[in-house]
Order: sequence, then C-alpha cells, then structure tokens
Amino acid sequence: MSSTSILVTGGAGYIGSHVTRQLIEAGENVVVLDNLSTGFKSAVLGAELIVGDTGDHDLVTKVLADYNVDTIMHFAAHIIVPESVEDPLKYYGNNTCSSHNLLSCAVHAKVKHLIFSSTAAVYGIPETGHASEESPNQPINPYGSSKLMTEWMLRDTSRATELKHVALRYFNVAGSDPGGRIGLSTSKSTLLVKVACEAAVGKRDKLYIFGTDYPTPDGTGLRDYIHVEDLASAHLNALTYLRKGGESATLNCGYGHGYSVREVLAAVEKAHGSSLAIEEGPRRAGDPPMLIAVADRIQEMLGWKPKYDDLDIIVQSQLDWEKHLLKYPAE
Repeated sequence: MSSTSILVTGGAGYIGSHVTRQLIEAGENVVVLDNLSTGFKSAVLGAELIVGDTGDHDLVTKVLADYNVDTIMHFAAHIIVPESVEDPLKYYGNNTCSSHNLLSCAVHAKVKHLIFSSTAAVYGIPETGHASEESPNQPINPYGSSKLMTEWMLRDTSRATELKHVALRYFNVAGSDPGGRIGLSTSKSTLLVKVACEAAVGKRDKLYIFGTDYPTPDGTGLRDYIHVEDLASAHLNALTYLRKGGESATLNCGYGHGYSVREVLAAVEKAHGSSLAIEEGPRRAGDPPMLIAVADRIQEMLGWKPKYDDLDIIVQSQLDWEKHLLKYPAE
C-alpha cells in the first residue's frame, strides 16, 4: 500500500467518531481500531473498522504495517472517574499499559506523529480554578493519573526518537454532531449535559446537583464546556501542525470561560421547553469549585478557531441527539 493512513484508536466512541468523520471529510485515509466496549459500529462513518484492542501487540503491529500508518490519533480509554476510584487497575491497565503497547508498536513501525486524548483531570483541583499548561499536575483520581502517565511516556519517547506528538487536555466535552449523524450514545454517562438531556427526554427520573455552597456566583460548580465538534477540529489542526514540522506539545482544549451547573440545567430546560426534576445534595469529594482552561496557547500554536462556543448550541445539539436515540438506539 503506497499511500499512508491515520489510525484512530477508540474511533467508534464519542470523541473519536467525530474526529474520524472530520478526517474522512478532509480526504484522509483512516482506519479505526476499537474493541466496542463503549463504542458503536454505527458511529464509524466512512472508515474501515477493525474490532480489537490497543493492548494487543500482534494486532496493532499488523494494522500499522498493513495500512502504512504514519499518524495515530489515540482515544481508546476508560473515562468514568468514580469507576477509576473503585477499580484503579482497570484504568491503569487500559489507559496506561495499553497505551504503552501502542506507543511501543508505533516506535517500531516508525510512525511519525501521535495525537493523544488527554484530560484536564491531570490538574486535579487548581488553586485559582483556572488551569494553564504550566499549572501543577496533581491528579486526584486514577483516571487523571493514568492519562498523565501516558503523557509522560509520550514526552520521553519523543525526546528519544523521531516520533512527534501533541497531547490535548480536554475540559468538559459536550454536544453532538450538528448534522445529527453521530453523538454520545454510551449508557451510564456521567457528563452533565448528556445526563440533563436524558432527563429531559424521559430517560432519567431526576437530576442531582452535588453542592450548592461553592464560592461561585450561584453556589454550584463552574466548568469549561467545549463542543465536541470544536474539539474534533483541534485534532485536525494538531495534525497539520505536526505535518509542518511542529515540535511536540501539550495543549489545553477549552473555551477559557465556564458555566455553572444551574446555568447548564436552565439551558436544557429552555431548549426542552419544560422544567426538570432536580434534587440538591451535598458536595462530592474531589469536585473542584471551578475548572476553567487557560486556552490561549492552542489558538496561537495551532490556529484553532472554535465555531460552537455557545451553551445554547451545545445543549440543543445534545438534546436533538437524545431525541434521535429514542427512535434509533445506537448499534
């Protein structure tokens, strides 16, 4: 095979499927590797899907060779924070050890570029509520730690080999494909916008606000919510950056401002046209009062320009997707 390909691990999942779709639309050759533990075949639009695991050394080696892969976009991971606390070895096994295998195979195959799906969870609870790339890395759960370990492996490998990488630290991802083709379909999601929209369409009886006494304007937690479509486009910008010879980098991916839990729920009620059943409760351990990205660097380095920085747009796209799932459950 003469032309090169991009391998998207976890490309049948929420963020990976949006990136895969954008890559295909940009004319790239894409192959997806996903074990379908939380992903869906129907979410892979226009790319070949190989069902398998990033921890499978022989399979990864074969895929990299068969498809002449020169770039990897790595999304395959477990992402549920409470579960990581209950079962840390599951997270270190999949998020860290499988990433080690993938990286080892990539170096052996002389893959040029790797773009990694990291997380703002590496910051833990920033003292000021705002996190820049220079903020201390102090994860407070195994999920954040497992991702940070992979960042370290990438950093050291890039120094020792010709592999260049970009690690994107996501803040709170929300929303769905504006075209209504794909979205967040995983059950038992803990993402606020999805949970609220599920309640709006009748999938949940009530919603819970954990903590109403934070030092924020309305007493509830503030978060930086980024539309998945903008997040996906950042990966394509990162690819262009690396192809032009850019050095390895770690970048925050957020809008640089936030919304409170109450503001998000009010936006869902507005979009749905009716109130939600909401129950207030005490704070959850480990929840920061505020977590907002300092996101100037990604725009400067990658030329990234968000298009969907609007809470109402984010919520409406998610609500539309939840209504779609009522009629057409994901497969």
